[in-house]
Formats: sequence, structure tokens, C-alpha cells
Amino acid sequence: MYLHGTSKINAKGHLEIGGCDTVELKQQFGTPLYIVDEALVRQRCREYMDAFRASGLSFQVAYASKAFCVMAMCRLAEEEGLSLDVVSEGELFTALQAGFPAQRIHFHGNNKTLDELEMAMSAGIGCFVADNFTELHMLQALAAEKGTKVNVLLRVTPGVEAHTHEYISTGQTDSKFGFDIGNGSASEAVELASRSLNLNLLGVHSHIGSQIFETEGFQLAVERVAAFAMQVKEKLNVVFKVVNLGGGFGIRYTEEDTPLKVADYVRAITDAVKEHFSDYPELPEIWVEPGRSIVGDAGTTLYTVGTSKDIPGVRKYVAVDGGMTDNPRPALYDSKYEAMLANRAHDENEETVSIAGKCCESGDMLIWDVELPKVNSGDLLAVACTGAYNYAMASNYNRIRRPAVVFAQDGHSDLVVKRESLQDLIACDVIPERISKQPSLK
Repeated sequence: MYLHGTSKINAKGHLEIGGCDTVELKQQFGTPLYIVDEALVRQRCREYMDAFRASGLSFQVAYASKAFCVMAMCRLAEEEGLSLDVVSEGELFTALQAGFPAQRIHFHGNNKTLDELEMAMSAGIGCFVADNFTELHMLQALAAEKGTKVNVLLRVTPGVEAHTHEYISTGQTDSKFGFDIGNGSASEAVELASRSLNLNLLGVHSHIGSQIFETEGFQLAVERVAAFAMQVKEKLNVVFKVVNLGGGFGIRYTEEDTPLKVADYVRAITDAVKEHFSDYPELPEIWVEPGRSIVGDAGTTLYTVGTSKDIPGVRKYVAVDGGMTDNPRPALYDSKYEAMLANRAHDENEETVSIAGKCCESGDMLIWDVELPKVNSGDLLAVACTGAYNYAMASNYNRIRRPAVVFAQDGHSDLVVKRESLQDLIACDVIPERISKQPSLK
């Protein structure tokens, strides 16, 4: 397994993250356990901020909280000078409870409810990223009712299809997101928003996909957004102050993945902006929204090995105490991961096994065919790069409790999310009185 950030093998032959021995973390917090390398998260934040400062452009880097949204992460992002991207009332509430400045929060989503819009407007968030005409009319009406004016970006689809999984490609014409540039709806939305007395149109937003390893897609998106910006300037006399180019910057999950450095992505984007907006009245402020690339490779999930099943001539299954409830990505996207035995990191690999989860579901497989030392019940399995879209997408399928989350740095381990209790699982359950009055069938 590739060791990211501060991860290393210590003198005991144990995996160590943030100066914390994973064997000791298991003893203290149990498993499954999400471990976040705090120093690596902060490093990634600073890489984005430093790269944009070097460009000379005005900018905002907004952490895409959908990747991993807990109060401690919101607070960390705020400390590092980032803005925040939220897509639901839950993410917004989490950010506000963490004390994140509302004016640096951007609200996304293709189906924001009236309650969500009202909550965000009352909190005084910095910007709404409007996704469709229904939302524009709702924003206009609500802002008028409140006697206020709100900042708006229009999400547009530039017709750029990123080389990624079809479920996480978002910039192509056939997408549930945004106003399409090609069919004229984006231009119509600009006209509508710019004429509104209660909407302050800042500019446009474009996002082409996720887990992208090249810059050509971003550069093409900039070119098309710039052409659109020139078009609406000439036709409607509207000038965009902000261009948000989204996120989607890839990370290394396995040796097959070849992401660029943060600075390379940023340089390609900012150079394209300078080139394609050279004839614009003024270079727009550039916003981006990295999520996975900030927290993805900083996360490791620790499991305890339980049972195994050896099918001669076929494969050997090794089961752990988690699975698709704490990491649904292999089942959803056929995502690939690397793993190691955290308690026996120096041992030589001896067998090829497949890591199964404990859910009553044949598709609950975390890793197919990974090389490991001879695996024993009670061993600790560490799966790398689980910081993004693992805790965020975790579920209680089979009534399995969601794991705890720990931040590790400089030998200190801090609990940032408690492990769910059995009582937590039934906290929202209600048994109607009529059911308890039903006669017994026995």
C-alpha cells in the first residue's frame, strides 16, 4: 500500500498515521475507524491557496464539503482561509454550528427546497449557485419578500465531457445540472437574473466531473465559458465578475491513477483564464471547489479481520467488520483501493485475498484480489484513501452503526465524530399506538 502524507511504518512494524500507532488507535477507539491525517489535509489546503496566490488572480478556494462534512472539518477549512460549498440544509447547518462565516458559504444543488433557500438567506450566506429557472424564480420571490438582494452564480453546462465514470461526469450537455450553453437556456438565465431587482448576478459556475487526471477538460471549459461571457456581454451588456470552475481534481487511489500536482491543475486553469479572457473588460475572480483532492488521500479506514473462506482454485475471501456501510464506493462505482495489514506491516505478502464486508449483500466487496501476508482473524486491515465520500456516504444498512472519526496529528488523536451507539440507531424510530394494540397472531 502506498503511504500518503505522514503515514509510515514504525519500529514495532505497525502503520502509523499522524504520529499515532494504528494498533493503539484501535484499542482506544475500536473499529471500523476512519483516521484522518490532519497535517496532510492542511497541506492540501495550502497547496491550493499558494498556487492561486502565485497566479496573481483574485480567487476563492471553497472546500466542497460533500466530500467529508463534519464540524471539525468545517472549522479546519475556515482556519486555512477557504470558503465552503454546501449542497443541503444539513451541510449548511453543520457549517453554521461549527461557526463558519456565512458570507463565505456557497449553496449548490439542483433541487433546493424553499425551506433550504429561506434558511440560507436568513443566515446571510455569500452566494447561491442557481441550477434552473424554478430556483431563480424562487430566489427572486423570496428575496423580494424579505426586502433583500442576494448574490447568485448561474451553473452552466459547457458541453465538456470529462474522462471519468459516467455517474460523476457533470459538464456534458445531457446532465441533470445547470443551464445549457449550447441550447440557449444559459443566455436566457443570464438575462432573467441580470434584470431581477433582488438578484445580484456575480457570474457563472461550471463543473465538468470528478477524479480528473488531465488539464485539457478544464482548459476547454474555460475557453467555452469565456466565449459565452463575451457573447452575453455583447448581447446583454452583462459582465461576469466571478467565474467558478468547480472541482474534480483527481487523487491517487491505486498505482493506476496518475493525478497531477495541485499547482499543475491551478496553473493550467489560471493560464487559460488569462488567455481566453484577455479581451474581457477585466479578468474575473476565479473560484474553485476542491473536495476529494483535499481530504481523499488523507483518510484511512481501519478494520478488524474476522472470518475467512477459502474456495480452492477460485479465491479466498477475508471478511472485515465494516464494508459497504462505511464505504459504498466499490459497489457504486467499482472503485479500487489499496490495503495493508496495519499490525504486521513488515511481513512479506504470501497470499491473494478478496476483502469482503459484513453486510448481507453479495455485492459487499471492498477490494478484489489484494496481495497480503497470511491473514489471521484479529489482524488489522488498513484501507488507504478513504477520506472522501466514505463517511459522507456511510449508511446504517443492516442496522450497522457508523464508525467514529479521528483526526491524527503530531502524536495526538482527537475524536471528531463519536461512534454511533445502538441507542442512536433507534433514536428516531416510532411505534404507532395502533400497532401495539394489534392482537397476537400466536
